[in-house]
Amino acid sequence: MKKFLTTLSIIGAILMTNAQKFETKKITDKSGYTYETVQNDKTGVRIYTLKNGLKVYLAKNDDAPRIQTYIPVRTGSNNDPSDNTGLAHYLEHMMFKGTSKLGSSDWEKEKVLIAQISDLYEKHKAEKDPEKKKAIYKKIDEVSQEASKYAIANEYDKAISSLGATGTNAHTWLDETVYKNNIPNNELEKWLKVEKERFSELVLRLFHTELEAVYEEYNRAQDNDSRLVNYELMDALFPKHPNGQQTTIGKSEHLKNPSMVAIHKYFDEYYVPNNYAMVLVGDLDFDKTIKLVDEYFGTFKFKELPMKKMVSEEPMTKIVERTVKSPSAPRLQMAWRTDSYGTQEARLADLVANILTNSGESGLIDLNINQKQKALRALAYESAFKNYGAFSMVIVPKNNQTLDDAKKLLLEQIDLVKKGDFPDWLIPAIVNDMKIQRMKSYETADGLATQLYETYINKQDWEQELNEINEYEKITKADVVKFANDFFKDNYVVIKKEKGVNDKLVRVENPGITPIKLNKESQSPFLKNILNEKSSEIKPEFIDYAKAIKTDKIGDKKVSFVANKYNDIAQVHYIFPFGSDHDKELGLATQVLQYLGTDRFSAEDLKKEFFKIGITNDFRTAPDQLIISLTGLEENMPKGIELLKSWMQNAKPDQKIYQETVKTILESRDVAKKDKARIMNALSNYAKFGKESRFTDVVSKERLNAIKSEEMTKKIQYLLKMPYQIFFYGKDFNKFKNYAKSFVEKETLKVPAKKNYPEPATEGKVFFTNYDMVQTEMSKVGKGNNVDIKNFGKINVFNEYFGRGLSSIVFQEIRESKSLAYSAYVSYAANGELNKPDYVTTYIGTQANKLPQAVNAMDELMANLPQIPAQFDNAKYSALKQIASARINRTNIFFNQLNLKKLGVDYDLRKDIYAEIGKLTLAELTNFYNTEVKPLKYNTAIIGKNENLDMDSINKMGTFQEVSLEEIFGY
Repeated sequence: MKKFLTTLSIIGAILMTNAQKFETKKITDKSGYTYETVQNDKTGVRIYTLKNGLKVYLAKNDDAPRIQTYIPVRTGSNNDPSDNTGLAHYLEHMMFKGTSKLGSSDWEKEKVLIAQISDLYEKHKAEKDPEKKKAIYKKIDEVSQEASKYAIANEYDKAISSLGATGTNAHTWLDETVYKNNIPNNELEKWLKVEKERFSELVLRLFHTELEAVYEEYNRAQDNDSRLVNYELMDALFPKHPNGQQTTIGKSEHLKNPSMVAIHKYFDEYYVPNNYAMVLVGDLDFDKTIKLVDEYFGTFKFKELPMKKMVSEEPMTKIVERTVKSPSAPRLQMAWRTDSYGTQEARLADLVANILTNSGESGLIDLNINQKQKALRALAYESAFKNYGAFSMVIVPKNNQTLDDAKKLLLEQIDLVKKGDFPDWLIPAIVNDMKIQRMKSYETADGLATQLYETYINKQDWEQELNEINEYEKITKADVVKFANDFFKDNYVVIKKEKGVNDKLVRVENPGITPIKLNKESQSPFLKNILNEKSSEIKPEFIDYAKAIKTDKIGDKKVSFVANKYNDIAQVHYIFPFGSDHDKELGLATQVLQYLGTDRFSAEDLKKEFFKIGITNDFRTAPDQLIISLTGLEENMPKGIELLKSWMQNAKPDQKIYQETVKTILESRDVAKKDKARIMNALSNYAKFGKESRFTDVVSKERLNAIKSEEMTKKIQYLLKMPYQIFFYGKDFNKFKNYAKSFVEKETLKVPAKKNYPEPATEGKVFFTNYDMVQTEMSKVGKGNNVDIKNFGKINVFNEYFGRGLSSIVFQEIRESKSLAYSAYVSYAANGELNKPDYVTTYIGTQANKLPQAVNAMDELMANLPQIPAQFDNAKYSALKQIASARINRTNIFFNQLNLKKLGVDYDLRKDIYAEIGKLTLAELTNFYNTEVKPLKYNTAIIGKNENLDMDSINKMGTFQEVSLEEIFGY
């Protein structure tokens, strides 16, 4: 035991003495631009402030010739007018609709009609008589039809996708609205042109169809259990502040009575350059980039922001308890109100959350509740907002526990913190883990860019953000104990989520929107200019795996190596060529192992030892392989390997612990059968594979109860003598090979026989499972021909052109034109293994009474591949640009090659895909569709409320069968 404590002391000393003070300094470049940079900042972030107040965050990351972009706006639902909640979120949606130049074929005619629609909405909002409101809405629908003749839908998405952008999206929250794109670096100027146009003016085009899409999002939120609990918790925690009084999605009555005037006012007030930032992280040139940003965004005018009335909450002095109900399993969440982001109280609350639950699973809740299986799951976390925050604890009780029993378990852990009843090493280990997680996050463009925009939203300096880890290091155990005793009193909110009928669901009528004209062939002059403007070419780079991966032997084991050029974090993966298809109890054995100790350490102490040295372990069982992984500081990897082998070799069987694990497994299965998302997943699997599948082939209750703990520990011990290969990602390969020898034993056992599961033809069956929900979800799946790598390019373009994404035909028709669903897609999934079939999946999630129309619309689209040459070209060149600007690096180098081998390929297949797409024509894609997609028959999975089913429509899809939870889950 002393040996590992000594190691911790050394590591703690290394990391602590390396703590550096970060100080901001100002530098003026050769072009006269002044920027702030922080001394000792390894990320090299530069922060510019343009004359109009726009903050520009730039940082280099040369992983790929791409740039992660974020435009964070310092406004969200907390700034919504009280009579127009949901406005900020709806505005976010409308920011994708274009401007007078982007998205219109004749703006002079369109703007007159949009003005009429705006006036009608004002009348609609003011009118109290329901019948008169319907009449006004009918008029809105009529005028919208006329206006749509001049609207070109999705031009923003077409412009952005033409650049080869990925991850195009946006989100709204309490105090932020963030716009996202990842672009090739040679398209930076075109991206700036498009974004300048987008932020220059708001046009509320196709307003009423998008409003229905937002209402569908509202319906999805009603069916989301986590949101149900969170809304109630925030309302109780913040009875005055917008944090709790204005949900991001908004109130139903406000969504149905919007004001276009109010949305324009909001845009004019908050979408100003001194209230948003530009975050660009990637393969960029600082000097050229800031000049371009200034050229395009420096022209916007500074504008004073509206005065905001600050809302302060009275201190909580009592326990506030509320109950919500839904069909899912019971759980409990409790929360204390904390101070804002960046404050000492927020840091202390965050530290306590980590003392309770942390990534090493060595916190008090981890060890005293989860490890001892006193509940199905429990955790704690801190959420610091721009104003205030929340310290939360969540617990899912076992069947024999009441919610009050579960609450008591959580409060007992708080009492331990108050008493200082936690080890002295825990706080330094947590801080060291924070450093490791920061190191891993900042090495990626998206991780660093995300932290930068969050810093901007919370009005923190980058220096403050970097120095925060130093503030954590100053916190002592005495500080934590004092904080806990002062902070944790009977001043919290507790939400009891019970199983039952949710009587607060809002069920609405289908408003009967007339489908609008999309003008698919039209292009505005602005879009044409973007498409015709040539950019410098990025040439694709394809990996030579033989050069990128070094290989050697450790004993009789093949070992592969990829160098980590970024930081001191190493990974070791033991990859076994067998999984649950070979032994369906293998995953059970690795699960049981988590609760077992050895002759030297208890299970709890093992978790502590791993956490002390900054090493995490992971056991992942897939159908065809088992991967055991270690991740953490490279200098501590020898200790991690030593611990892992000792654990696997010397795990002590314990029948009592095993039986408790079985109880947990059986109760977790019961929870799964109450969860909508898991039910839909099980139902879709049933539609795809039928009764006999690896999903339903679970270890039975009877077998679980009959197993002896020794059987599980033997399975783990046998792994050491079975075939596997090793992959090391780190810096010193020679050193690794030397110390990794201790793990390797001579191979004496063979891979068990594999069970092959049938993949029956899909033949027009409809499977339904009843669930009390507002929406109805439908997924169709069709079994295709066996995988053919020569089709991968066509599949790539098909998904881009037809099935997925904001600019796809399916999205445009189902959501943009007809407003029939919030989420709809078609996806062609190529199999990852030779001689296995591909599958085509269609999905619709919509209001129950819209499903028949949505299904008809989808069937019409699937009847023949739509022929839109301009859109095809856009999808094709977008796919080419994405491949050309992509780079395979880090651990992906090894795992990509590992997956390619399952397809009988040992080279970078993207080279063939790129060549295939380059020559692809719409006629060839259509032929592929007619051959591989059109002939397919589909099985259908539907989940929803029984009484909402339109059986006439359902019966047209195929033979209807209601299936039980037992049938689709296999237990």
